[in-house]
Amino acid sequence: MKFALYFGNRGFFPGELVASARAEMIEAVEKSGNTYIAMDENLTKYGAIEGIEAGEKYASFLKQNEDNYDGVVMCLPNFSDENGAIAALKNCKKPILIQAYPDEIGKMSFELRRDAYCGKFSIMDVFYQYGIKFTVFKPHVCKPLSNEFASQLDKFARICNTVNNMKNFSVGAIGARTTLFKTVRFDELALQKYGITVDTFDLSELFDRSLNYKDTKKVNELVNELKDYTNFTKVKLEKIELMAKVILVIKEMVAEYRLNAIALRCWNEFPQILKISACTIISYLNHIGIPCSCELDVGNAIAMKALTLATNNVSTCLDWNNNYGEEENKCILFHCGPVAQDMMEAKGLVTDHKMFAKSYGEGCAFGTNEGRIKAGKFTYASSKTENGKLQFYIGSGEFTGETIEKDYFGCGGVAKINNLEDTILFIGKNGYRHHVSVSFGEVKEVLEEVFNNYLNYELKVFD
Repeated sequence: MKFALYFGNRGFFPGELVASARAEMIEAVEKSGNTYIAMDENLTKYGAIEGIEAGEKYASFLKQNEDNYDGVVMCLPNFSDENGAIAALKNCKKPILIQAYPDEIGKMSFELRRDAYCGKFSIMDVFYQYGIKFTVFKPHVCKPLSNEFASQLDKFARICNTVNNMKNFSVGAIGARTTLFKTVRFDELALQKYGITVDTFDLSELFDRSLNYKDTKKVNELVNELKDYTNFTKVKLEKIELMAKVILVIKEMVAEYRLNAIALRCWNEFPQILKISACTIISYLNHIGIPCSCELDVGNAIAMKALTLATNNVSTCLDWNNNYGEEENKCILFHCGPVAQDMMEAKGLVTDHKMFAKSYGEGCAFGTNEGRIKAGKFTYASSKTENGKLQFYIGSGEFTGETIEKDYFGCGGVAKINNLEDTILFIGKNGYRHHVSVSFGEVKEVLEEVFNNYLNYELKVFD
């Protein structure tokens, strides 16, 4: 991320502290792996913002760089002036992180005291009055080069990445809602109110373009990639080639229509007409950074997109599928085989889809990437539309790596989630899907800030 740096000041307090704050904040940002822009320090006294005139200069600086930064890091070396802050940031459309310096015992004389602890309240107060969105974390004050601020900056970078990419984006819904699943119904107009456009495509377009795909070189190259990606030893070459063609066509659609996530109708037409299943196709799309949910679950395609942005990892859509013995806080999260290899403990095995084979005959639906989800902490999320609003729940858990019997079909993992029974009751009683999206990484706090503070989604957070 690239941050616009802001330095506050108030004349009653030692302005000389701004120079050291500037040096420390720049060092902190660079150490975090992010970059920055900063207004010419010669434009204002001490290179800081104090008063309306200085604030207007900073606002002009942001306007000139509106496409060149992802968020503002607001550094308060001392109490700092709130009128200048309002003039500087009242039209800012990006997330703002407020950092304030702590005072130190032994440096509390009038000449040395910062009072940024108190000044941060004043900035927050007027921002609230003006409706300016901002982010603060615990502890209330910390130095830029502290471990506490390094953690805050990491979370803020994730917030900026998620907010800026979720304000306006498009989901491709390929196929009609899966006929038997009324559970994945959604309201396009409600989503549009939040800047989320749904572009719909008939499966016939995807199938026709795939069956008539002529670029043999690209197909052969992707077939080789797929064979390296997972284990296709049980699958005939013509089936792998067809999967490659479907992937290539979807990538073309993503580029042509500027799609940021995909929801795919994966049955019954894939096994009935193409004689493959879509699981490995979805798995690979997720692997290459195109969040893709199955069963045309647009709500979880949106959740996957948010998780991917916040964690910087792949995500997947799973079923709340099985209890795990008598373990109250454990369950098996599962899907047939759309999990990206990045989330699996070992290379998967592409098999004939057992459910479809039972319905349509053996050999009609090779494409399930079977395996097990690796151990690790994860964040989960799911969304729905109701009464014109976008509603989410989020929480955290851990894939334990515990054994699931060998004959268990598909790709699954044992998940441990605190207060799981209460979680399931809420989900069931409030009309959420049987699907949930997950991604490795602990970003519940990040998503809570993004959804509640910046994007105005309705949100339930599970402890």
